[in-house]
Amino acid sequence: MNGYSEAETVYTRRFSPQNCAPPAALAAPFQSLFPICFVPVTSCGNDSCEYLLSSGRFLGEKVWQPHSCMMHKYKISEAKNCLVDKHIAFIGDSRIRQLFYSFVKIINPQFKEEGNKHGNIPFEDKISSVKVDFLWHPEVNGSMKQCIKVWTEDSVAKPHVIVAGAATWSIKIHNGSNEALSQYKMNITSIAPLLEKLAKTSDVYWVLQDPVYEDLLSENRKMITNEKIDAYNEAAVSILNSSTRNSKSNVKMFSVSKLIAQETITESLDGLHLPESSRETSAMILMNVYCNKILKPVDGSCCQPRPPLTLIQKLAACFFTLSIIGYLIFYIIHRNTHRKNKPCTDLESGEEKKNIINTSVSPLEVLLQSFCKLGLIMAYFYMCDRANLFMKENKFYTHSTFFIPIIYILVLGVFYNENTKETKVLNREQTDEWKGWMQLVILIYHISGASTFLPVYMHIRVLVAAYLFQTGYGHFSYFWIKGDFGIHRVCQVLFRLNFLVVVLCIVMDRPYQFYYFVPLVTVWFMVIYVTLALWPQIIQKKANGNCFWHFGLLLKLAFLLLCICFLAYSQGAFEKIFSLWPLSKCFELKGNVYEWWFRWRLDRYVVFHGMLFAFIYLALQKRQVLSEGKGEPLFSNKISNFLLFISVVSFLTYSIWASSCKNKAECNELHPSVSVVQILAFILIRNIPGYARSVYSSFFAWFGKISLELFICQYHIWLAADTRGILVLIPGNPMLNIIVSTFIFVCVAHEISQITNDLAQIIIPKDNSSLLKRLACIAAFFCGLLILSSIQDKSRH
Repeated sequence: MNGYSEAETVYTRRFSPQNCAPPAALAAPFQSLFPICFVPVTSCGNDSCEYLLSSGRFLGEKVWQPHSCMMHKYKISEAKNCLVDKHIAFIGDSRIRQLFYSFVKIINPQFKEEGNKHGNIPFEDKISSVKVDFLWHPEVNGSMKQCIKVWTEDSVAKPHVIVAGAATWSIKIHNGSNEALSQYKMNITSIAPLLEKLAKTSDVYWVLQDPVYEDLLSENRKMITNEKIDAYNEAAVSILNSSTRNSKSNVKMFSVSKLIAQETITESLDGLHLPESSRETSAMILMNVYCNKILKPVDGSCCQPRPPLTLIQKLAACFFTLSIIGYLIFYIIHRNTHRKNKPCTDLESGEEKKNIINTSVSPLEVLLQSFCKLGLIMAYFYMCDRANLFMKENKFYTHSTFFIPIIYILVLGVFYNENTKETKVLNREQTDEWKGWMQLVILIYHISGASTFLPVYMHIRVLVAAYLFQTGYGHFSYFWIKGDFGIHRVCQVLFRLNFLVVVLCIVMDRPYQFYYFVPLVTVWFMVIYVTLALWPQIIQKKANGNCFWHFGLLLKLAFLLLCICFLAYSQGAFEKIFSLWPLSKCFELKGNVYEWWFRWRLDRYVVFHGMLFAFIYLALQKRQVLSEGKGEPLFSNKISNFLLFISVVSFLTYSIWASSCKNKAECNELHPSVSVVQILAFILIRNIPGYARSVYSSFFAWFGKISLELFICQYHIWLAADTRGILVLIPGNPMLNIIVSTFIFVCVAHEISQITNDLAQIIIPKDNSSLLKRLACIAAFFCGLLILSSIQDKSRH
């Protein structure tokens, strides 16, 4: 299971696209740790349909991974939607009949394997008008030729898909004679032109023969050897591929089933027919080959054409191109000016005379340089996840792929320890550290596909809630202490949160709600701002003079909680609010706002908890109840020990509960109310001991400063297919691929963070009159974007 056998390697060299050879021995040492990235065949082109039909390997026991692309698992409704009014024909022997049954069961799982084994078997789904037929022709002979020839006549309706193949029957009844092989070659040569003619209007697949398990074969089948099967396969490939002289054959070789069979034939009951799981895999491959180009599933990159550029994408490309050209012109002019002002030597004194020049960088240069770098980065984003230039593969979860990297980063994080500048609860270094290790864990969770393991899923949900808790805590603390409700502060925060996502929505042609976390944080920031900014504005300075204002703030928070509860349990009211134009353009996904409601509802209380915690903490701090000196416990020893004990017990209790959940629906229902338990437990464990509060991990803190960019960038340049798969930059070497893709991903996230900060200083000035003018320009930009988006939607429909 963890590598290719010698026979399989030989076969892959013969029949894989462009004769690519699999470096299995080279990649084998890494497959146990990184099975999600293991690629047995080197990259030789980008025809994912050929790869899907000819090469791949098993992830685990039953999950098939095509080389270089992602295979979608079709549901009944999807299969019927794709095959509506279609006719599929399977022609061949008992092995083709098995494939026919497995294909039909994708459409109708209740379909039973009954009827005459040596006769034709029809299937029809009247609701979707899908017709699938099996035609019993166990030999490539005149009978099969006549059946195919009828379809070539103009007056006869042709099947949309034809799947044919046969050989073992000929080997059996002719006792494996060479004369039978010669006759097979002659017969398939006469059929080849007919198949080519059909392939011009229909999808035609010739199924190569799977190997047999010779030890299990009955006496009357002992002549069916793998050597004979290989000879028949070579004959079919050589004849069908050479049936057209001037162009590539239109008849597609379905050779991947041989690779599947080599791993699973030992599970066969009779040594000839494949186990059910193998047949299901082959049938799903056929479904992907035909349906991916029609339905274009996000997690099915095989056989999908590159999406055409939209009008908005073309305009964005023009803008970034002009920015790059503008910056190059500016750079050349600036360099020439710098040379003219180069310090000259005083011939009399031998000293340099420096011309007085202004060396400060102009805002125009920063603007052009930022957009130039951003344009190059966005080109990389597009190439990774839209241009079909790089490979994409499905995720496959194992405990080792999640927990081993977690251990690695924890060791690194503990190793890089430094003293904090201040020792207050949730100081800046500590919150950066918290964001950093949470973000790294979430990244590993995403790339390993750990969402399928419920205990891990529930703990990751707590990490997402913790981000939102910090949102409530941080913004409440700022407004409460500083009382800065000015428009500049709001615009700065909104710009930093949304700049990258807006650019990606344009470049990658994705809705705003697709990057769900940013809309979530943005909306909650506005909720916090409105709650505190509305009359009466209550801030710490005012409240210190009169305790009545503390009561007023608590009333505000109580009203906010009431609104949250109402919207959480009134889906209709929530959807009415966010279905209003233009909010609907931001929060709709697949034509409705249900996904947004689900995401918002999942962590509906945690921001409120963060605000309440900030209020209580700042009130205790103001009254000097807390001891926040270096090395001092937060409370007295008895209280500190008691709270630590309660926190550890609460932390472990939540983990036990999360690990014992029966299903996601049940866990998600309770999560909003109980997630704060583990968050508060962590804060107390991290801050009560003075020594723990006085140090932080600079390794985690560095990542924490770019956590937002890391979260967003992973969608397209570390993961692939909008997080559904894995980006493969270097096939065949999983360790090197992880190192290279991660290095580029982190560098890009860091650079985007710098670009965002630079642009924020220019686009959001502190002067109110200038800011209002910029806001008018930004509003005009978004109006234009909405108009273009509406035009695009109409053209698509």
